[in-house]
Amino acid sequence: MTRTLWLLGIGLLAIMLVPLFLGGSGLFAQLRDFPLSIFIGMLGMVVVCWQLNALKLRILLKGRARGLNQTRAFGVIMATEFAICATPGGTGGPLTLITLLTRYGMKPAQTTAIFAVDQIIDLVFFLSSMIALTLYIVTKAVDLHIGWLMGVPILLLSVGLVLIGLLARYHDRTIRLIAQSLVRFRIKPERRQRLNRRLLVFRNSLVDTLGMPRKLLIGAFVVSVAHWMVRYSVLYFTVIGLGQHLDWSWTFLVQMLSMAAGQLTLLPGGAGGTEISSSALLAPILGQATTAAAILIWRAVTYYFYLVAGAPVFMVMAGRPLLRRILKGKSEDETPSEAS
Repeated sequence: MTRTLWLLGIGLLAIMLVPLFLGGSGLFAQLRDFPLSIFIGMLGMVVVCWQLNALKLRILLKGRARGLNQTRAFGVIMATEFAICATPGGTGGPLTLITLLTRYGMKPAQTTAIFAVDQIIDLVFFLSSMIALTLYIVTKAVDLHIGWLMGVPILLLSVGLVLIGLLARYHDRTIRLIAQSLVRFRIKPERRQRLNRRLLVFRNSLVDTLGMPRKLLIGAFVVSVAHWMVRYSVLYFTVIGLGQHLDWSWTFLVQMLSMAAGQLTLLPGGAGGTEISSSALLAPILGQATTAAAILIWRAVTYYFYLVAGAPVFMVMAGRPLLRRILKGKSEDETPSEAS
């Protein structure tokens, strides 16, 4: 727990120090002149993102979570996103979602399957967006170096989706292989039986979710697209508030690449990597001081606000025991066990 708190503190410090080092004395003048109305509007955009994610969650659950209306789903999303922002690599997010949905009759393995489908939908969106942006960059000759740079994440996303497709196609063989591995590693029989049962529940829930009517899956994808379009427009409005102008597509690309780079740091919220990579893409266009101010405001909305607004919701819905568990990095084995 202490290690995670230290990492969170380092992450928060990195988010502030990188822009301060980059912008120098000109940073504070930029922040002082930023329109309050635009800042409040961007906070409202984050609230819209939470609502969209809550709607997507309810679509994927398909009525299986008893009593989970839009308001409660909104709270679940806020608490989950707080946990993602507060833990290294976002590891606390899935555990928080599993624990909260258990209270609505969902088994942990079922929730894990829902989370997996949600991630697949996001991967499809990111892959489609990167391909479209790459084609735009190449045809418009915006910056061919950036076009080649995007080839790496496109390749990784494509490989990831292919592997997921192969696992889905040959899931029976995969389950047998995992069961044999548990025996080979001498896992205790009762624990092996519990893990195998969870794996089967996960498989069945995944098949059930992916087997939903096509219009529901398309609806979940459309909601996901709307969420990321709103979320990745925050930097665009930040630049406008600073009196500058960039193409929306460029700010979209900057956020995609910088957030991906931030994940490599394994610090909460991708701290450090996100700031450094975004500054490298923005500074040649906006200048040092404006770039520093843009990064600080953008991260305040898309990171600090998630922590400040999500913390009280997390404490009300989950409480201190779960907070201690996610900060210690405990596994889902400690979540309430599902019914047989």
